[in-house]
Amino acid sequence: MKATTATSPVSHLSPVSPVSPMLVRLADERATGALLRDHGTLYLSEGRVVHAESPTAPGIDTLLTTGGRLPRDGWQRAVDEAGARREVGRFLVDSGRIGGGELEICHLGALYDAAFFALAPGSGPTRFRYGVAHWIGPVRPVSAAAVERETRRRRELLDQVWPYPAVDTAPVAPRAPAPGQSLTRRQRALLELADGVRTPAAIAWALGRPAFHTLLEVRRLAAAGLVDTPPEPPPDARPARPVLPAWIGEITADPDIALLRRLRDALEASL
Repeated sequence: MKATTATSPVSHLSPVSPVSPMLVRLADERATGALLRDHGTLYLSEGRVVHAESPTAPGIDTLLTTGGRLPRDGWQRAVDEAGARREVGRFLVDSGRIGGGELEICHLGALYDAAFFALAPGSGPTRFRYGVAHWIGPVRPVSAAAVERETRRRRELLDQVWPYPAVDTAPVAPRAPAPGQSLTRRQRALLELADGVRTPAAIAWALGRPAFHTLLEVRRLAAAGLVDTPPEPPPDARPARPVLPAWIGEITADPDIALLRRLRDALEASL
């Protein structure tokens, strides 16, 4: 298995700069493997994106189990029985634990959610490990172009709602609503967990909701004056990024085993 590090230049002929030039190149090459970035990993099969993971975004396991759609022991059995064969998705459907259409919808939601964070701008290296496959197995691949479009659309949407990125990573500190100001049910559930300590990502994990949707809701609340908007740190106060984030090191020579162990540990911690 080989790995490569690249900083591919964006062609000056392209009318729109790619979110990830390396992803575009790998799609053109019909490559199969794992694209490792600062904030997550995209898995490709013949140039199409088949899965994505990010430490920021709750995975498909959390979206299914925290929301009550699937018992944790049902998910764990699927991982135990089919993880080594990379057929967890097929096992869930064939065993009747979830319908095929429902799995596709949930999987696409998790894929686009994690891809948004994995493709966030970063100063660390981008690497590709050829031949790596994810244990979820084939569900519904999407084109790299679709992932790029959706990631760009989400970035633009956040800035349209409230153009203050500091809100995205700061602890969510609630503010009292103005007289007559109403809240939606989803906003109330979010604010119940906003204690000035939890970040939007932590709230998303606690609720079992996609991290981007939670982030968007936090920006809406900030725009409405219902949560604090922290000041942007000056450029020299931003922490330096490590050359390679520690979690990437967990992808060992046998990445499937490492990922399964991480999943098992996360499930055990939530029980």
